[in-house]
Amino acid sequence: MFFVYILFSEKLNRYYIGFTSNLSQRFDFHLNDTQSRKFTYKAEDWILHFTLECKSKEQAMAIEKHIKAMKSKTYIQNLVKYPELQHKLLLKYNV
Repeated sequence: MFFVYILFSEKLNRYYIGFTSNLSQRFDFHLNDTQSRKFTYKAEDWILHFTLECKSKEQAMAIEKHIKAMKSKTYIQNLVKYPELQHKLLLKYNV
C-alpha cells in the first residue's frame, strides 16, 4: 500500500508533495532527519495536510506527479475540500 501525502508549513506558507509506503516513518523523517532532508529542513512546523491511499507504487507516483504539475495551492486545497477530486484521480491513474 502506498500513500500520496501533502505537508504544509505555515512558516513558509508552502506545500510539500510526496509519496511513500510508510506514512508515519516518512513524516517522522521530514520532521527530524536533519542530515538528508532538503526542502523540509527550511521549517519545523510541517503538518500532514492531505493523504490519499493508492493501490500501487506506480499509481502513487503518477498522482504525485499530477499534483506537482498543477503547481497550484488552490488545487491542493480543493483536493481536501472536494473528496470527489480524490476519487477522480484514483480512477484516472488506475495503474
